[in-house]
Amino acid sequence: MDQKKTEKKEIVEIKDGKVEVTPDEDRVLELTRTYSFEEEQISTIDFSGLEDITADDMIRANNIMTNAGTVAVVPENNMHYALIIAASATGMPIEFFRQLKPRDAIKVKNMVTRFFYGTD
Repeated sequence: MDQKKTEKKEIVEIKDGKVEVTPDEDRVLELTRTYSFEEEQISTIDFSGLEDITADDMIRANNIMTNAGTVAVVPENNMHYALIIAASATGMPIEFFRQLKPRDAIKVKNMVTRFFYGTD
C-alpha cells in the first residue's frame, strides 16, 4: 500500500482586509533559548525561504567560503556554508547565526542539510 506524503504549505488568510501568512510548521525552527539581536528577541526562525534558494545562492555561498579561506569537500555538510545559506533563506544577517550556541547552530545546519538532501 502506497503512502502519500502530504506537503505542508503556507496558510494564507485575509483578516480585517490584511493578508496574513502562516509559515509551514516544518520550516519553523524552535531554538533552545531566546537570543537578543538588534533589539529583538528571537526564539524561532522561519526557514520557509529555503524553497526560494537557487543554485546561484549556493555558488555565492561557496565563493564566500573560499574568500574566507574555508575549504570543504562537501560544502552542504559544512557549518559555515549552512549558516550562509540560512542567512540567505531567512533574510537575517549572518552575524545572528554566528552567535548561536552549539546546539542551536547544529539545529540550523541540520535544517539546511535536510532541506538540500530532501529528508525530513
